[in-house]
Amino acid sequence: MMMKASASFLPSLPPRTYGAPPSIMSAGSARSKTLSARSSSKPLSGGLLGHLSSKMDEASMALKDVPQRLLDVLVDATFEFTGQPLYPSESNFAPVDEIGEAIEIHQIEGAIPDDFPEGVYIRIGSNPLFGAQHSTTSIFGQSREIWVEGEGMLHALYFTKSTSGSSWSLSYANRYVQSETFKLETARQKPCFLPATEGDSAAIIAAFMFNYLRFGKVNKDIINTNVFEHAGRVFAVAENSLPHEIFIDSLDTGDTWDIDGEWDRPAFTAHPKVAPGSGDLVIYGINAKKPFLVIGVVSADGTKLKHRVDLKLDRCIFCHEIGVTPKYNVIMDVPLTFDISRLIKGGQLLQFEKESYARIGVMPRYGNADSVIWFNVEPFCMFHLINCFEEGDEVVVQGLRSPDSIIPGPRLALNKYGLSELTEDDKPMKQEINEEFFFRLYQWRLNLKTNCVSGEYLTGTEFSIEFPTINDQYTGLQHSYAYAQVVDSVTISCGKCVKVNPKYRGFAKFYLDKRNNTEISGANLIKTHYHWLSKDEFCSGATFVPRVGGSHEDDGWIISFVHDEKTNTSQVHIIDAQRFEDAPVAKIALPRRVPYGFHGTFITN
Repeated sequence: MMMKASASFLPSLPPRTYGAPPSIMSAGSARSKTLSARSSSKPLSGGLLGHLSSKMDEASMALKDVPQRLLDVLVDATFEFTGQPLYPSESNFAPVDEIGEAIEIHQIEGAIPDDFPEGVYIRIGSNPLFGAQHSTTSIFGQSREIWVEGEGMLHALYFTKSTSGSSWSLSYANRYVQSETFKLETARQKPCFLPATEGDSAAIIAAFMFNYLRFGKVNKDIINTNVFEHAGRVFAVAENSLPHEIFIDSLDTGDTWDIDGEWDRPAFTAHPKVAPGSGDLVIYGINAKKPFLVIGVVSADGTKLKHRVDLKLDRCIFCHEIGVTPKYNVIMDVPLTFDISRLIKGGQLLQFEKESYARIGVMPRYGNADSVIWFNVEPFCMFHLINCFEEGDEVVVQGLRSPDSIIPGPRLALNKYGLSELTEDDKPMKQEINEEFFFRLYQWRLNLKTNCVSGEYLTGTEFSIEFPTINDQYTGLQHSYAYAQVVDSVTISCGKCVKVNPKYRGFAKFYLDKRNNTEISGANLIKTHYHWLSKDEFCSGATFVPRVGGSHEDDGWIISFVHDEKTNTSQVHIIDAQRFEDAPVAKIALPRRVPYGFHGTFITN
């Protein structure tokens, strides 16, 4: 998935409370006490006075709501919400309803392997409330939600073996992540938060102000990016909020997780990493005011924030992932930045600064800002790392790199023939393949003794790739295999709002230790196998599931949601990772359409 950029990284502000002026509040309070006293001294009139006291309390509460109601009326009169249209090629980006109780599944093509683990395959993604992502028009101009925004919905497939172990029982369920802002908008039965990520600068600033005045925060909590497990608890997360605990059996949403109050940042990484050896969880949070980036280390049992450090960056970067090795944290300081002063001057809040700098930092696990060794590299964009590990004096960093960013949404479209650029009248215009917006597997070697850095592409420009996954047992360790989804197309909507919705038509398996003796621009590329879906089929949420008792790194399966746009039906495919190019060992027909989404994970029982 290309990842989500949200304006909720603005400076954290004190929670706003809504109430009547102190004089009114105190008058109501004093009046209530007087009535109460009279009631006790004259019991015969107690019923009447009690009624009057109740009415006074109701009047006081009504007065407290006056500022809120006035702001609501002002916003409703000033801003017009419109749903962003979906075009035929975007049909499976449309949201779906919750189904309620889990539905049993009986239609399976092939067979689920006997040594497949029991557990839950769960994927999260954007499922906008009220039928669509929204834009607003007002006297301040236009603002709009970008393609990675939308309330988070969980889609879960449960794998349970019979008591005898001879057969499988499967069921499917879906559920919205019940964040506080989700509850607020569903209670009002309409979109309330003004879009505040992309658009005219005056409109975005107005959205910040009105959202904060009405709701105490500048943007809603979308919680649609990733699901992770730590210390036996499962969380849904996106960068613009704290993680929300999810109860897997019911998909109910619990409380937000702030590590017993020790993590007071307004944001939390969508990709925390378990450090090899210790089991500690390495996290970070960004903010548009200093400190811009803070790293934390949570204990293996999830009860304590063992370490916290401000990296003292001089800008707010959209850092989507952090790397770990047994001894180090790896920080990707890329020039995709949030900048409020740029917005005030008429620029964009979120922008890729091509002419700026990029660097990679290697920090001892419990180090401070001064302990980080920084390696300057050519500016690049990266949302997802594949892995990091130590090798001698070097730290090796692998990720999906592109020279430019498609977040928040460039005027470009990628299809299987190449790249198209929009003309002034918003009609696609074919041009030669442009590597600027291709994500390719790249590897850096950072020498901690010499402070030298080298880097090379490991894949070519034939296909753009995203959403990498590995066998998680090798996180932070030297490994041999990685997997990713292969980009098929990016759809475009016409008009002033250009949406870029990637779709993925298959999977790639990378043999990191094997070169295929193919050189492109001097790079010696690695061996790659592909697993292609049928025509009109596209995937999302792929993850690696290790075989029970498996003895090799690639001993397991790739599991993914797959949608057929021709039949408008959804399945889950299970692919043997060691027979990657073969047909799936199982195709599981789902009872409902599952929209394209972001990251998936498999949680074993």
